[in-house]
Amino acid sequence: MFDYLTSFNNHNLPYPDTIHPIVVHFVIAMMLFAFVCDLVAYFTGKARLFEVGWWNMCVATIAIFVAVIFGQFEAGLARPYDAVKAVLNMHTLLGWSLSGIIAAITAWRYVLPTRNPDKLPIHYMVAGLFLTLIVGLQVYLGDELVWIYGLHTVPVVEALKNGILR
Repeated sequence: MFDYLTSFNNHNLPYPDTIHPIVVHFVIAMMLFAFVCDLVAYFTGKARLFEVGWWNMCVATIAIFVAVIFGQFEAGLARPYDAVKAVLNMHTLLGWSLSGIIAAITAWRYVLPTRNPDKLPIHYMVAGLFLTLIVGLQVYLGDELVWIYGLHTVPVVEALKNGILR
């Protein structure tokens, strides 16, 4: 068992495949669905959707910290080469920032129903739109890391091991 945990596979990971993308896609879906629910509730007056939005933000807040932890771990194992470092650093910085931003917006969302449980202020909706745009940028950077720079893909891992990439 210990040998399995200390040896790396052809993705340069101690486990079968990357976990960060699985968790982070969950966060993206939950956060975007929360914003859509709040948006629909805001314009239609269906207050029950505010509760759906709230619970989705709660789950997204917890899951983003798991995603960031696995992202840090897997980024460290990726052995990034020079061309990818700037994008990886920006993705890392934005990921840590998003964990704080999502936690802050969720905390704000927690206290908002105490004023009026059937309505959210326009300021919160603008913050949700801003958060959605930041998440979109983060998705773009993550896609770049995989589809352009090939982090944790077999050909790039082999090229790094053979000294072709530096």
